Amino acid sequence: MTDEELTVEFSLARLDHPELDLEEIAALVVRRMGPDQMLDLAARNLATRGELRGAAFHTAVEHVLRVVLLVRGPSD
Repeated sequence: MTDEELTVEFSLARLDHPELDLEEIAALVVRRMGPDQMLDLAARNLATRGELRGAAFHTAVEHVLRVVLLVRGPSD
């Protein structure tokens, strides 16, 4: 899944659940993915952080948040 596709998935989930915070939406997006996609996101996040291991689900959620926040740009 590309960063653009991930951003679209996140945006659609946020529209469906406006009461959730960003981390809860990211977790929802990761839960909707299969295990292979979750592991891919976790691996990409660990590579970005320069680490070798981490909890797969939480690391995948962190990657989703990292992509979304990078797309949003700097806060005012």
